[in-house]
Amino acid sequence: MKVYVRLLGYTRPFLGYFALSILGFAIAGACKAGLASVLKYFIDGLAEPDAPIATGLPWLDALDLIFAIPAMIVAIALVEGLGTFLGNYGISRVSLGLIHDLRSQLFGSFLVLPNRFYDANNSGHLVSKITYNVSMVTDAATDAVKILFREGLTVIALLSYLLWMNWRLTLTLLVVLPAIAWLVSNASRKFRRLSKNIQTSMGEVTHVASETIQGYRVVRSFGGEDYERARFRDASTHNTRRQLKMVRTQETFSALMHLIVYSSMGLLLFTVLKVRGDASAGDVVAYITAAGLLPRAIQLLGGVSARIQRGVAAADSIFEQLDEAPEPDGGTVERARIAGRVEAQGLGFGYPGAEGRALHGIDFQAEPGQMIALVGKSGSGKSTLANLIPRFYQHDEGRLLVDGVAVEDYTLANLRHHIALVTQQVTLFNGTVAQNIAYGELAGASRDEIIAAAEAANAREFIDRLPQGFDTEIGENGVLLSGGQRQRLAIARALLKNAPILILDEATSALDTESERLIQAAIERLMEGRTTIVIAHRLSTIEKADQILVMEAGRIVERGTHAELIARGGTYARLQAMGIEPDAS
Repeated sequence: MKVYVRLLGYTRPFLGYFALSILGFAIAGACKAGLASVLKYFIDGLAEPDAPIATGLPWLDALDLIFAIPAMIVAIALVEGLGTFLGNYGISRVSLGLIHDLRSQLFGSFLVLPNRFYDANNSGHLVSKITYNVSMVTDAATDAVKILFREGLTVIALLSYLLWMNWRLTLTLLVVLPAIAWLVSNASRKFRRLSKNIQTSMGEVTHVASETIQGYRVVRSFGGEDYERARFRDASTHNTRRQLKMVRTQETFSALMHLIVYSSMGLLLFTVLKVRGDASAGDVVAYITAAGLLPRAIQLLGGVSARIQRGVAAADSIFEQLDEAPEPDGGTVERARIAGRVEAQGLGFGYPGAEGRALHGIDFQAEPGQMIALVGKSGSGKSTLANLIPRFYQHDEGRLLVDGVAVEDYTLANLRHHIALVTQQVTLFNGTVAQNIAYGELAGASRDEIIAAAEAANAREFIDRLPQGFDTEIGENGVLLSGGQRQRLAIARALLKNAPILILDEATSALDTESERLIQAAIERLMEGRTTIVIAHRLSTIEKADQILVMEAGRIVERGTHAELIARGGTYARLQAMGIEPDAS
């Protein structure tokens, strides 16, 4: 109930439509009771065709019975149609607005969650939440609420009419309410548990499909089709079994509800036949007609439980996501421009839940315009150290300063505004070349600025050969471009940003000679006048570094220029003597 109340809290901006919906369903429910009362006049009219009718409506009472009854049925149909339209439209407007707000808020939370959250959750399950789970919430917020109000108000109208006609007889119907309440309560708990299991298994289906689609080249290269087919089939079979278990539970519940309600109807009919009293034939038919409309309405109300529990289970998962703490952003310092001095003092860091520390006592200083190269084996802590500068992770020991100010004292947006990042794994978006160069906060750049950045990145030559040049759509993650071309677009993006601090993370790794030559020239242009942190770069660039930091197991074991480290004859010198680049060990 707490989760459902929180979910309904999202309807506050749409209270007007909510009230309109309730009014519409109340009108439609009253019309069903009105239809039963028309039958009273019809049945009584069979016995006394000339008997006057007394509805309290002068224009209707003046009509003969033969015209009055059709007129009442048409009038009731018109009013019920209007009420149903208002009810359905109002609740649909509420629910669609609710889903839009919820989906937008959920997606917005993805944009502010820390890196450690993405380290612990796979993308398939997250995508499943924003698609499948939200659709389950839609079911609870749309169909369930619609049925709840429509059938609920219908039941209230019919019971009010029945109590007005014969309250003693109507109590016969109400004796089954405790049994219905007990059945709904027990079924609801089971529905919610099953719904959570279904959502988890659906997340696994999405996860397997997402992984396979993204890695289709590897799947085909290594003959993994049968493995992935079996993996997807197992995930889908598991989901199907859980869905069938929900269907079995729901149909059993529906059958029991059906039995209880119609047993009550049987008892009612027995009572009517046994104790008719002085009621006319019309009274009896009207009463039984109104009572006969109740079972369907009650059964539909009973079915709401399953829908609501599916929605509550989905909403619970979504709220759990929304309640995740965003990246800490308690900084207040904002600077329009910085010089680019980076300094680490006793810097330490450990990944949550990991054995051992990733960094220990890191000390270095990079003056504005200098280049610092980080060298070491895989897992030595190079990328971790680089990720601490833009605060993708928050260090837990020592200090990390940018222009003498602790990185945590800057606002996240301002800190990252001063940093450009180019990695081996380039991320591009399904848009045009120009949109990918002028991405995010760069979107306001002029076409001349975009072209100048592309030329400086040696990307103009291949862009001009594309069908629409800078306006060519490049596909998801730049799938229509080569690795070297995508890398040059990333460099153009960094050039356009013109940030004083540049981080290069394996930016030319595994490229062909021609691409490497073009990208190397672009990178040298990019580094001019910027404080540059180079990770696992080519030796030709490392040799020019103002300082090389050799890392092992999260510690700096050697530092100095290329010449100094060679003369020292340590780890760096041994790697070069073996013909192995320090970054490729």
